[in-house]
Amino acid sequence: MDIFEKCRNYTQAKEAIAGGFYPYFIPLDENEGTEVEFEGKRLIMCGSNNYLGLTTHPKVKEAAVNAVNRFGTSCTGSRFLNGTLAMHVQLERELAEFVGKEEALIFSTGMQVNLGTISSLVSRDDVVILDKEDHASIVDGARLGYGKIERFRHNDAAHLERVLQSIPDNLGKLVVVDGVFSMGGDLADLKSIVPMAEKYGARVMVDDAHGIGVTGRGRGTAHEFGLTDKVDLIMSTFSKSFASLGGFIAGDEAVVHYIKHTARSLIFSASIPAANAAAALAALDIIRNEPERVDRVNAIADRVRKDMRAMGFNVGESVTPIIPVIIGDDQKTFMAWKALFKNGVFVNPVIAPAVPQGSQLLRTSYMATHTDEQVDRVMETFRVVGKDVGII
Repeated sequence: MDIFEKCRNYTQAKEAIAGGFYPYFIPLDENEGTEVEFEGKRLIMCGSNNYLGLTTHPKVKEAAVNAVNRFGTSCTGSRFLNGTLAMHVQLERELAEFVGKEEALIFSTGMQVNLGTISSLVSRDDVVILDKEDHASIVDGARLGYGKIERFRHNDAAHLERVLQSIPDNLGKLVVVDGVFSMGGDLADLKSIVPMAEKYGARVMVDDAHGIGVTGRGRGTAHEFGLTDKVDLIMSTFSKSFASLGGFIAGDEAVVHYIKHTARSLIFSASIPAANAAAALAALDIIRNEPERVDRVNAIADRVRKDMRAMGFNVGESVTPIIPVIIGDDQKTFMAWKALFKNGVFVNPVIAPAVPQGSQLLRTSYMATHTDEQVDRVMETFRVVGKDVGII
């Protein structure tokens, strides 16, 4: 058996390309935040995680440029050896303070945060318990560890309790949930999950990649629920609200110190360049000093949900700037995506296995920098396309 045989037999993507319905790896010529350009055509971007619109903020760009001029384009080594700058340490200190924890630790990507943190903490005598809709990076981090993996139904505290009850007391337990779920835009039910974990001696880690900058006045989902002191570990990325690249884990000093010396994805990866650290520092400063951006992106999201529901679209349980348009059919999902794209609106089609079969959707997301006029155009385009495709 040739190991490459599966590659030759994989034809689904090429069939979509030939049929003109392939929506991925679209090479953009320009990206100005709320608008992008593809083959000379302007589109309103409603498929980005740039929630606060900071990727084009002058202070963020200036900080990145100045860092390149001073430090060059790469640190050329891992944090563990020669790749730590004073700027990295400053960012870690400020992030820890921002999310209300003793220490923080920067990784090269958000994916690597979850791979390294979970796999370093969960050993043979431990169990990691995941929400069924947790991000793939959480699942992969759990798989890399040597412990057992358990799952509970999405945001179902009663099912979580049954899972926790089934785990022997002599095993270590870590519950990991997304703070904001990246497809549905709903929040983890931390008010139920955290006391449940505490009752059964489990620790709690929240992946707040989509929560920092959006929920809890920008400080995240744990802050939103007033549970910062009860959530043991808070993770987030720089590629969303922080307008950069990288990620961090924050928690008690002893725990972060242990992760720092045992997480393979940290030790064996090059550190983020100075430009990325400087951009994240500048973004953090803006988040702290311009809370109106958080208010603005959530006001836009409230308006979009209201308008979408009034038109007859199913937007699920979203309470954040991530607003799914649930369609439940592959063909209609791709037809709607293509029609929106042709009419100047960029969204993301999502089908199984990224979402359960029957829950196929268009993932839309909004920025604080979207204008009212842009939102008007997006809503009108959705109204026309929704009727043409037979969604509404």
